[in-house]
Order: sequence, then C-alpha cells, then structure tokens
Amino acid sequence: MDKKKLSDTLRHVEKLCRVRGVRLTAHRRTVLELLYVSDKPLSAYEILDQMRSDTHNPTPPVVYRALDFLIKQGLIHKLECLHAFMACPHPEHPHSSQFLICDGCGEVCEIENREITQSLLSAEKVTGFKTKRPIVEFLGTCSQCSKPGQ
Repeated sequence: MDKKKLSDTLRHVEKLCRVRGVRLTAHRRTVLELLYVSDKPLSAYEILDQMRSDTHNPTPPVVYRALDFLIKQGLIHKLECLHAFMACPHPEHPHSSQFLICDGCGEVCEIENREITQSLLSAEKVTGFKTKRPIVEFLGTCSQCSKPGQ
C-alpha cells in the first residue's frame, strides 16, 4: 500500500473510531498500520518484532490488547488456521468474511460471498447455533501455484 493510500485509510479508520465513540490509541494505530502495509498476515509476535523498531519496549500484552480492540471494531480479521491477523479492506460495515488461503505461496484473499453467508445463517437457524465470528477459511492452492510446472 502506498503512503497516500495508507494515510487516507488511517484517516478513514480514525473517523470510524470517533463515530463509534472509541479511541484509536498510538499502539492500536501502529498495529493496524503494520497490518495494512504487510503483504501477508502477521502473527502477534511478528507484529511485536516489527514494533520494536519504532516503539519503546513493546510487550506482548500491549500487542494482544491492540489486536483485541481492532478485531472488536471490525478493523482486522484473525485467521485461525494461520494464527495470524490481517487488516480488513472494508471496515466501515459489519460483514461475515471468507478467506481463500493458498498453502503454496501464503497469499490470502478476503471475499464476501452472500451465498456462503446465507448458508451459514440457514444452518444457524436450523441448529440453533449462534456464531461469534462468522468467518470461513478455505485452504487450497491459488491459480499462480497451481499452474503446470510449478
């Protein structure tokens, strides 16, 4: 993400937080910025390692508190199968997410497929099960990794 896009995105997130009545503290902003500029999902300890270059003595609890806040605000997603986090490209509206995760190159693509969401809602209705975070992770191989000769 280029600097202008990052700046615009962070301004948008700060506005969302003000409207929601929550604070995007310096640590939260730093964690979010690291996730936005990363080309891959990051684990909490990868975030901590990257914060050490800019933040005085960051600790795991600081990172985990920031991650919890960002998840609750819908600004990032936790990828359970990777034990990693990634920034949400469209945090302005609540949504259930599906992720296409390539086990070849590590590429992750977030999609919003209404049919999958509807199927999950139907299953909830039938079973009485209530999801906390309606996220589906698909593991497989992307088109680049599945080309012949690769």
